[in-house]
Amino acid sequence: MSAPLHRGLRHVALRVTNLVRSRTFYEQLLGMKVVWEPDPENVYFSSGSDNFALHQIPASELSSYQPLKGQSLDHIGVILENPEAVDRMYRDVEPRLSELGGRVVTPPKQHRDGSYSFYFSDPDGIVIQALYEPSISKLKWDVTSDR
Repeated sequence: MSAPLHRGLRHVALRVTNLVRSRTFYEQLLGMKVVWEPDPENVYFSSGSDNFALHQIPASELSSYQPLKGQSLDHIGVILENPEAVDRMYRDVEPRLSELGGRVVTPPKQHRDGSYSFYFSDPDGIVIQALYEPSISKLKWDVTSDR
């Protein structure tokens, strides 16, 4: 197999129904830091090794917006360093999810491949996996403190 032509999937952009609510969710629950806010309809975050964007669905589309009954995107995820970090995150976010518009989808569990995770959703129903994955979680990330 040849080397990949990229440096990883480190950018995700989501369309949201309420940018203020979603921004609060990702800032308060996941600790995402704003790196660019080009206008009131868009905000870009980073945790230090990624780029995550929220785009407000335009008002002209919002009135006719129909959330999918199912979604093609199964979930997005955040990587944690070990199973204990997954449990700590679960204990921290679980009581705050409903007030921020989310919910627990699946409590922490061990997977057949040795990974360990739980799933929760954001205010628009996007599912997020908090994941310890043995081969990825041990990687060193180039994270800078000057975000």
